[in-house]
Amino acid sequence: QVQLVESGGGLVQAGGSLRLSCTASGRTFSSIGLGWFRQPAGKEREFVGFISRNDERTGYADSVKGRFTISRDNAKNTVYLQMNSLKPEDTAVYYCAARPVYYFGDGFEGYDSWGQGTQVTVSS
Repeated sequence: QVQLVESGGGLVQAGGSLRLSCTASGRTFSSIGLGWFRQPAGKEREFVGFISRNDERTGYADSVKGRFTISRDNAKNTVYLQMNSLKPEDTAVYYCAARPVYYFGDGFEGYDSWGQGTQVTVSS
């Protein structure tokens, strides 16, 4: 199991930017793949994006492609979600999650550790 702690959420106006961070412990950071997910109030949790263990592969949901960027710093055990051109429909609780490195691709497959989430609210 990996322990994950997200930070960086908050209130931002439409068109603005936020950067979320997620710090991991409990497993060698470079041995895990990481993903970001979000859950709007009253809705199902949805996939946002993923990054492989050495940045060689990323993937994004169509709804955030071109606006959100995932990166990771293995020396700091941290993964980031840079969110630009935010829209009110991006409002949600954002979660990071970890999975073994042999999983790739979009969606929920393989994720076995989750953070507690951080709220992002985008005002119009």
